[in-house]
Amino acid sequence: MKIAMCRAADVALLDQYIGSAGVTSSHARRFACQEAGESTYLVAWLDDRPVGHAEVRWTGCAAAEVRAARPGCPEINGLGVWPGELRSRGIGSALIRAAEELTRERGLDVIGLGVGTDNPRAAELYARLGYRPLTGYVDRWSYEGGDGTTHECADPCTFLVKELPR
Repeated sequence: MKIAMCRAADVALLDQYIGSAGVTSSHARRFACQEAGESTYLVAWLDDRPVGHAEVRWTGCAAAEVRAARPGCPEINGLGVWPGELRSRGIGSALIRAAEELTRERGLDVIGLGVGTDNPRAAELYARLGYRPLTGYVDRWSYEGGDGTTHECADPCTFLVKELPR
């Protein structure tokens, strides 16, 4: 397995192998943010096929509660591994380690991520990797369905942070 920054040509493969909700590709959106310098979009590859991704948002979490509790903290967002049978094989952990290394390279000493309150398995992984609870918040996002309807989502989450050794 290898982890690399997303390239323009990777977006179509991500859409093919790791779909996204809505009409507009979340992969294209994340790549556009990377191109704008707002984030770094990491992709995990196994045998020339994308099997996971994570976006490091240098602008931090959008939730006001998180920004107030830890200003300037970059956020790992959109962490995922597909297909499901590849989970628990170290791919997600490798993506997190790559995000942490990028953060250290930027001279930053903390990184965070959100975890849904309904996802104890992920919370356990993050705790094992050294992430500690900072604050609760509601992750709000939307997507446009195939019929043109905008779907608003709100997920109760806990934002976790990890102090990064230099």
